[in-house]
Amino acid sequence: MNPLLAIVSILLVGISAAHLVRLIFQVEMTVGGFVVPFWVSIIGFIIPLALALLLWRKIKEEFIKAHLSPMKTIKKEKG
Repeated sequence: MNPLLAIVSILLVGISAAHLVRLIFQVEMTVGGFVVPFWVSIIGFIIPLALALLLWRKIKEEFIKAHLSPMKTIKKEKG
């Protein structure tokens, strides 16, 4: 398992959670005198969450490939 993928995935979940909290509590955000609309946080919630889920899926595939593939080879040799 690549620990970098896990760290990036956790950071993406954190970013997604921050946008969700902004949406739930209706926190107004101003950047350089410009009021950031709430639809930006909807996108900021969905995209990082989707990327985090894709990374977790990749991590799971790598884990299964690394740890369970030898088991399949052993079973084939016996049978």
